[in-house]
Amino acid sequence: MRGARLGLAAILACSGCAVGPNYRRPDTHPPATFRGQAAAETASFADANWWEIYQDPVLTGLIRRALDNGFDARIAAVRVEQARAVALEAGGQYYPAVGYVGDAFRGKNTFFGSPDPEGGGATADAFAPYLSASWELDIWGRLRRLNEAARSQYLESEEGRRAVRLTVLANVAQDYFDLLELDAELAIARQATRDFGDSLRLFNERLKGGIASRLETSSAAAAQAAEAAQVPLLERQIALTENQIHLLLGENPGPVARGPALAEHRPPPETPAGLPSALLERRPDVREAEYAARAANAQIGATIGGFLPRFGLSALLGSTSQSLSALTHTHSELWSAGLNITGPLFQGGALRGEYLQAKSAWRLAKLQYEQTALSAFGDVANALVTRQKLAEAGVQLAREVQAYQDAVHVASERYRAGEAGYYELLQAQEQLYPAESALAQNHRDELIAAVQLYKALGGGWNNPP
Repeated sequence: MRGARLGLAAILACSGCAVGPNYRRPDTHPPATFRGQAAAETASFADANWWEIYQDPVLTGLIRRALDNGFDARIAAVRVEQARAVALEAGGQYYPAVGYVGDAFRGKNTFFGSPDPEGGGATADAFAPYLSASWELDIWGRLRRLNEAARSQYLESEEGRRAVRLTVLANVAQDYFDLLELDAELAIARQATRDFGDSLRLFNERLKGGIASRLETSSAAAAQAAEAAQVPLLERQIALTENQIHLLLGENPGPVARGPALAEHRPPPETPAGLPSALLERRPDVREAEYAARAANAQIGATIGGFLPRFGLSALLGSTSQSLSALTHTHSELWSAGLNITGPLFQGGALRGEYLQAKSAWRLAKLQYEQTALSAFGDVANALVTRQKLAEAGVQLAREVQAYQDAVHVASERYRAGEAGYYELLQAQEQLYPAESALAQNHRDELIAAVQLYKALGGGWNNPP
């Protein structure tokens, strides 16, 4: 008995260790600064709340509706609940399993439903209510590794949910700015149609007076028709974009309210990128990949535990009798307690296969984490360079539009004064409107570049889910 107690004490003392390798974050070699970043910064654009970035209450409302009701966000939330339940199930293996059984039998030459040759041919009753308990002692840490894997998978799903929410936020903002840019292009196309129509009327008046030729009126009519054809095409794109936004909101297709026009929106003036090493802690898809690697690492220990013996405690407490009235008697008591050990002897290579599979899964998860981290560094660098170059292009496009506006004004005055031909006026108009569209598109791209930078930096990482 004393030896058994010493053996049990030794087993419990070993329960503090866990088989398998302890997790260590793979080295991703983050750069000192992002490409496009002048110098290392501790502050980050990602620390800002998304509802403080967009100074447009309509856009803020659309994003809130998408995060609350959109199917992508809701599906991600259900996946978190599912992973949480799996983690709860794994954690339950730490504790003893306690159950109850109530047996009642009536039979001839039987004992609790089993043949009894000593029954004497009599018909008898049998009753046996009892409690049973079993508990696997986690000597080698197998259960702890399983629990670690399940907990990591739960946290992985939580980071996946954050990644989905950030993607939904970025998609709604991007589609909204696309919508505002299409509104601006539609206004340009309608204005161009009116302006070419004014030129056409002017040419017709001069044609009637014998001053202009049919070539002028035909060219003006063609230019007006070309711009008028853009109006329904842009209206189609607007309707499709509105429908796409409603899909992100989890709603039926329909019109979308607008806030300030595109020209009234300004990209955030300050967008520091922060430290590249901090990106590993902020960006949800990187954290999601790391939790997947942590879970894969824990699975190695769980498979190693399969090679080792398992120790368990079992207990039984109840009573048994041939009559209900005798169940409370002392002689009807039923109890047992024991220590058991089980282990594999030959599995035909199955356990080794599980172990090798777990090691391969860890190497795969490690590579995927490293790839995700490298991709994150690249996303930030791309967003920084894009934002910088779009801003530079915007300055030149604004100069171009102003120059063409001046040219149209001068050409119009010269034509009315008879100092210039129709081609000079039409050429100035045909150059102005594409330049205005290009400026609107560049302004939209600047706004979207800020959205993409916020997403690339893991923006809103400190917001509650």
